[in-house]
Amino acid sequence: MYLGIDGRVALVMGAGGGLGAAISASLAREGARVAGGGRDQEALERTGAAIRSQGAGFLAVSADLAQPATLDAALATVESALGPVEILINNTGGPPPGPVVGVAAEQWRRHFDAMVASVFHLTDAVLPGMRRRGWGRVITSTSSGVVAPIPNLGISNTLRSALVAWSKTLAGEVGRDGVTSNIVLPGRIATSRVVALDHARSEREGRPVEDVTAQSIATIPIGRYGSPEEYGDAVAFLASERASYITGSVIRVDGGMIPSV
Repeated sequence: MYLGIDGRVALVMGAGGGLGAAISASLAREGARVAGGGRDQEALERTGAAIRSQGAGFLAVSADLAQPATLDAALATVESALGPVEILINNTGGPPPGPVVGVAAEQWRRHFDAMVASVFHLTDAVLPGMRRRGWGRVITSTSSGVVAPIPNLGISNTLRSALVAWSKTLAGEVGRDGVTSNIVLPGRIATSRVVALDHARSEREGRPVEDVTAQSIATIPIGRYGSPEEYGDAVAFLASERASYITGSVIRVDGGMIPSV
């Protein structure tokens, strides 16, 4: 299927690894001109090297989601090198595991700034151009915890849920301008983040990590963790011309794991 995003400029946040790297690779394979933002320059360069080895381009830009000034600088770099951003992938890191009770106010504020306010800031910066041109894609990667809260991920469940309401509201405001806004939910995708969470649960419960992983896989109808590439391809489709009538949606890429309807 031809996705129709040849030459489109995409900015993928958190592109240094895991889901962000996979999304970057999928967009690049479809001909998009991809820039990847993140704090870890070495990780971004690894993503870039993998994409370039497949014959596509990649621009690494330094950006810290907790520092708005760095986001503005990153956007300026992308626009200077590639052109205005037409596809924005909001992909933020996850907070540490823990209960929702007893979280200090400062911790709430810090993670809100990095996980939520940064998404608002970036999106508001690129939306005027998207609306003027009559085309744009805003895709925000969150967590399955926004529809089925995950035990011991209190901060993530809470803050990421705000992004769902924001994305739905945004879709209603910009749809007539040719801009779509969607949420994508990963299930158990085989990334370093999921490995870390499995190890954290293993230590918390005093069980071998292999048992924790096996128990998790048993809840997935497909019978395995998803690959980052599968997730990246789903996001690339949402960024495409073929997905022009999909907006305000929450798309699950979870192998059937999420128990709610």
